[in-house]
Amino acid sequence: MLNIINGKIRRPVKAVIYGPEGIGKSTLASGAPEPLFIDVEGGTAQMDVQRVERPETWEALIAVVKEIADTPEICRTLVIDTADWCEMLCVRYICRKYRQTSLESFGYGKGYTILQEAFSKLLEELDAVLAAGINVVVTAHAKMRKQELPDESGAFDRWEMKLTRQVAPLLKEWCDALLFLNYKTLVVTTEGNIRKAQGGRRVIYTSHHPCWDAKNRHGLPEEMDLSFDNIASLFISGDEQLPDDEAPLKKVQALLKQYSISEQELQKVVSDKGKYPAGTALSEYDEKFISGWVLKYWDRIRTIIFDERKKDR
Repeated sequence: MLNIINGKIRRPVKAVIYGPEGIGKSTLASGAPEPLFIDVEGGTAQMDVQRVERPETWEALIAVVKEIADTPEICRTLVIDTADWCEMLCVRYICRKYRQTSLESFGYGKGYTILQEAFSKLLEELDAVLAAGINVVVTAHAKMRKQELPDESGAFDRWEMKLTRQVAPLLKEWCDALLFLNYKTLVVTTEGNIRKAQGGRRVIYTSHHPCWDAKNRHGLPEEMDLSFDNIASLFISGDEQLPDDEAPLKKVQALLKQYSISEQELQKVVSDKGKYPAGTALSEYDEKFISGWVLKYWDRIRTIIFDERKKDR
């Protein structure tokens, strides 16, 4: 029997924030709920944030992400700072593994294909972090590239992530929100009909434009002032509950989906505690039991399930 859930499901966000150096990418990410930084670049030394020891190799980076997925109580948001420095670690790992001096030395673009496959491993591990109920934010630098359209004459400058053409599409497709930060210069016209720049402000762009990539699946305005308050609605700050008028069964189903926990895993905890026989469907649980035990002790149940997963690895 299909269990159909109506409406929106709150789940951890996977966001990518990119922009030119010094605009405030890390500061914006630090506003997320209980952030933990993996400072691959080493640029948060002057920020009062929680961070892990800087990973010096690709293998160390993957190991840190795995450990965070295995200990979901450690933070509410994981921040990878920055993607382009992660890519550098990945390139060094590949060259060391295959005894090459650079990706170009592989020939025929093979090195870049290997890079794409290797970087996908990081995204898979980040998906495990999301499954543990932790938000994920990845920052990246931006750079200008000359864009030429085949069906039109001329070219124009375009902002893109400072990544290879193989890795950038992976990151753009993976995220739910791709936010581009930039300075918006105000242009005024003087009495002599001369246009001149006058001041400016930092803004967040959330929708695609010919001059930059951006997207969001959360209905954000196309342009906003650079402030975390304007994107706070993207993030879950903890074990958010559905409205009180929702049926207990639907609340549990929503939590299972939010934390990527199967009904079978929940059934095992319930049966191990002697509450219901093994294999009893969630839909057969009494509403009072769901409200008074499953929802009441959800944090503990979730921890038991994640601990069981560690044992099975």
